[in-house]
Amino acid sequence: MSTTGVAGLTLGGGSGWTERAWGLSCDNLVSVDLVTADGRDVTASEDQNPALFWALHGGGGNFGVATSFVFKLHELGPLVTAGLMLWPGDAAADVARQFRDFAASAPDELGTALVFLTGPPEEFVPAHLQGTTVLGIAGLWVGDVDDGAEAMQPLKDLAPEVDLVGPMPYADFQCMIDDPPGMRNYWSADYHDNFPDDALDVFVKYGFSKPSPLSQQLLLPWGGAVTRVGEDATPMTKRATTWITHPFAVWEGAAADAENIEWAKSFRRASPTTRPVACTSTSSATRARIACGPPTARRSTRGSLASRASGIPRTCSGGTRTSSPRDAPSCAGQERTRQSFSCLLESGWTVPERADISTWGIAPRCRYLGLVVERAA
Repeated sequence: MSTTGVAGLTLGGGSGWTERAWGLSCDNLVSVDLVTADGRDVTASEDQNPALFWALHGGGGNFGVATSFVFKLHELGPLVTAGLMLWPGDAAADVARQFRDFAASAPDELGTALVFLTGPPEEFVPAHLQGTTVLGIAGLWVGDVDDGAEAMQPLKDLAPEVDLVGPMPYADFQCMIDDPPGMRNYWSADYHDNFPDDALDVFVKYGFSKPSPLSQQLLLPWGGAVTRVGEDATPMTKRATTWITHPFAVWEGAAADAENIEWAKSFRRASPTTRPVACTSTSSATRARIACGPPTARRSTRGSLASRASGIPRTCSGGTRTSSPRDAPSCAGQERTRQSFSCLLESGWTVPERADISTWGIAPRCRYLGLVVERAA
């Protein structure tokens, strides 16, 4: 997603195509500068405000207005082997099984995703696939382009009808499955310790039953560098998880809210191996317990108390996860973000004019969705 803001992405954990090779975005944090609700500048790092720094590794954006980040850097490109392949719907079940078996043992340098989507009305999509449910595989190789071509050849051997994989700039690949702005959204995420045939059958079934042509259904292999971070080292726990599913409900018009939200929720209920990542509870402690597990919930509470003890007020949170932004890119929690910011102001706090509130990220308790506050009009 090229429209995801770096602030919300990182503060919410930060999953992406290179995570198996280099870890989550938050795993590469060196420091964060914050403006607190009472206007003070605070730096969080391993040496300064370490409890706060721990909480910012996927604990969300309610600890202040993040104005700058320092990251570890990794060399990538300028060209990478990456792209998207598409198959017709009638090949979905077979291709999905072969992808699962291939991805389960793929090198850490290969980031992939299996995705159900609607064939777009683009020249590179055959006419008979446009407007139909198709199965896609998106992939990126972190490393030499020739090595990437060799690594992706088994997927190409599955005879996709559309094959856009090849050397390209990383930023171009990031734009390939962007959502249109201004839509209504309900996104979710779930952990799976394994993904047997019965789980894959449910995934395929719901890929075909999405009520909106704008929705997508994703399956991603985890592992690699993500698993090499200690379970209690960040709020992002359960790192031994091997698979992630994302039902991304995207639609137009409030009249279709119930149908599309229920599609995402019913998939989560039906999947036989689901362990929830995201939850709609407005209680921070409840969300932490569900998303992070009891030990981390306790530590998150300690991080919160540590920030309060040092005079760092937290913002409040809550509200719906369905929104229809005006001009900003669409995402699943912007209404909640706006409500959080309004709550901050209504509580009597002020944010200095020099603070760029467009970088303030509020993420729900899931591993991946970076949500950026809507710019003031």
